[in-house]
Amino acid sequence: MIRLCQALVALCLSATAVVADDWPQWQGPKRDGVWRETDILEKFPKGGPKMLWKQPIGGGFSGPAVADGRVYVMDRVGDKLGKGKEVPGKDGLVSKERVLCFAADGGKLLWKHEYDCTYRIYYPSGPRATCTVAGGKVYALGAIGDLHCLDSQKGDVLWRMNLAEVGKTKPPVWGYAAHPLVDGDTVYCLAGGENSAVVALDKDTGKVRWQNLTVKEIGYAPPMIFEAGGKRQLIAWHTEAIAGLDPASGNVYWSHKFPEVEPERPGISVSTPRKEGDLLFVSSPHHGSLMLKFAKDKPDAAILWKGKSNQLARPDGLHSLMGSPVLQDGHVYGICVFGELRCLKADIGARLWEHPTQERKSLGPTTFLIPNGDRYFLFDDQGDLIIARLTSKGYEEVDRAHIIEPTLHSRGRDVVWCHPAFAQRCLFVRNDEQLICITLAKEP
Repeated sequence: MIRLCQALVALCLSATAVVADDWPQWQGPKRDGVWRETDILEKFPKGGPKMLWKQPIGGGFSGPAVADGRVYVMDRVGDKLGKGKEVPGKDGLVSKERVLCFAADGGKLLWKHEYDCTYRIYYPSGPRATCTVAGGKVYALGAIGDLHCLDSQKGDVLWRMNLAEVGKTKPPVWGYAAHPLVDGDTVYCLAGGENSAVVALDKDTGKVRWQNLTVKEIGYAPPMIFEAGGKRQLIAWHTEAIAGLDPASGNVYWSHKFPEVEPERPGISVSTPRKEGDLLFVSSPHHGSLMLKFAKDKPDAAILWKGKSNQLARPDGLHSLMGSPVLQDGHVYGICVFGELRCLKADIGARLWEHPTQERKSLGPTTFLIPNGDRYFLFDDQGDLIIARLTSKGYEEVDRAHIIEPTLHSRGRDVVWCHPAFAQRCLFVRNDEQLICITLAKEP
């Protein structure tokens, strides 16, 4: 009997050990970009990590979402531009956007949903936003503003709407890219137009619950919800300000102009707002960084410090473009507009160090930073996956492997601009041609 009990305990512990996390939305389960799985390899095996499967897909920047044994990703098929061209002609690109669902184990295509649309945006490769999977539903936002709610198992359309039509406006210059946020029974999105910068929708019907804020350009940063000052606050960072709203009503708790001068147009607010303790951080390519401090006893925030430069060509602290910075242990780590990985002291904004991420200095190199335990996984726009340690003292590279080819030509170089998903001890990532799954599990 004792041996039987010991065996059962061992079996339970073994089963617990192999439980793996999902990555069901932009930046993972908590929307904070942290990979919390354990038993991950320390260094890559000789020849690089093993690819488990790959599947052909069309173009796009939409990252994979992984939930309940399935991988969801969006792409575009249809007319294409010549290499290096950034914008379609006046007639646009005849396109079909698709939501694809694959089995996480093996990569089999389980279902797809597609619909017609015409692209008249810059960089028209395909959809930008990562799907959000919640409560048996998939919320998929296309580049022209088509928002679909689909059954996660079958792909059936439960409801659809167009955000540009809600705001009676046009899509942003670079298309809709703010990843939908599902919280409770509500979906939050950036739409644009009169009194519609932020919209709250019923997650089951798509009915508009409230809409608020009027701005010239909404930008591309995802909405976030944080607990601060005794209240849950919906954080909306657009091209003219950052604001805290009541998630239930849309009423504005507080707002700070950022930048204080007229924004560079087209406006660029892309990276995810970051919170640690009572600090809230955002960073833009033209106007640098802003650190806010939440009030302790009410839903409010004050400016702690801000960058001094409003010049893209002369960044003073951290001027982030697409890759979201990390705010961790009192420090900010992020990629500046010319590819430098920089570390700032969070409470005062002082730069502690920088490390180049590209051999050739050019505008817009992108590296995604993902903390995992006491190290980071970095995925750069050349298709390399890097294991490194980032501390206040500097950058220490542990290992590096090339895992996928860059397929988008931009500013004289080929790049891949897709945020990867880290789930089930694997990496899921795509370019404009294929979706791949690579194991990062520690060898038994």
